[in-house]
Amino acid sequence: MGLTACSPGADEDEEPGDEVVEVEAEEEKVELVYVEWDSEIASTYVVAEIIENELGYEVDLMSVTLTALYESLALGDRDGMVAGWLPLQEKYYEEHSDDIVNLGPNFTGTLEGLVVPEYVPISSIDELGEHTDEFGGQIIGIEPDAGIMDVTREAMEQYEALEEYELVTGSDHTMTTTLRNAFEEEEWIIVTGWTPHWKFFSWDLKYLADPRGIYTEEGEIATIVREGLEDDMPEVYNFLDNFYWGEEEIGQVMLWIVEEDMTPENAAGRFLQENPDLVEEWLEDIDQQ
Repeated sequence: MGLTACSPGADEDEEPGDEVVEVEAEEEKVELVYVEWDSEIASTYVVAEIIENELGYEVDLMSVTLTALYESLALGDRDGMVAGWLPLQEKYYEEHSDDIVNLGPNFTGTLEGLVVPEYVPISSIDELGEHTDEFGGQIIGIEPDAGIMDVTREAMEQYEALEEYELVTGSDHTMTTTLRNAFEEEEWIIVTGWTPHWKFFSWDLKYLADPRGIYTEEGEIATIVREGLEDDMPEVYNFLDNFYWGEEEIGQVMLWIVEEDMTPENAAGRFLQENPDLVEEWLEDIDQQ
């Protein structure tokens, strides 16, 4: 906690050294990091809303690259995040695992793989080589350093069916915009996909079978914090340790943001209002300010 000291002008009758010193404590601030993926925007803003309104801390959110997500916690520059996709981000996690604290999953049952519309009449990655022209020879991806992009590059090396394909980099937003446009025209499209994500609530999509097992069958999203947070802010640490939700909950927040054009702050506030029992469960046995 930072302290600000100020010395007002001394009264004429006061002797030197008798000045009155006012010390004002700064409001404690929790600094969270996240990656600009829709699922992480939803979870981070819900967590921030609770820390600010239920625990009484100021919250500062920073969108960062995937590399900086782990680096900032390992260096102690930021307090925590709820965006640790494991084992998808294993290389980043392992690099910094000695200097961060993993509180365990806040979501279990993540999936990732290559995704196509239900109207596309194929079911396996092995079939893609026969339909390169229909797909325009492209797999629509996201940020180049994302874990799913690393795994997709590996899949392109392992599957002969993907030899003629190009992996297009972009972002979560550009991927879903391209997907939306394809659905409007009933065009064939392949995207890098993962669960949880709102696109599965908005469109009929399917994962392609992965007979070589390149993609993770099932994983988790972990809550990870800096060392020392438990001692510095025990209420925040314990809340983050308790935080856990399912696909319906995170999907609802994502849909409010994307489909109803709500701000992340408003969507998080609405979620808290509509799910008081879950919020109470997250805050169980935690001293609130």
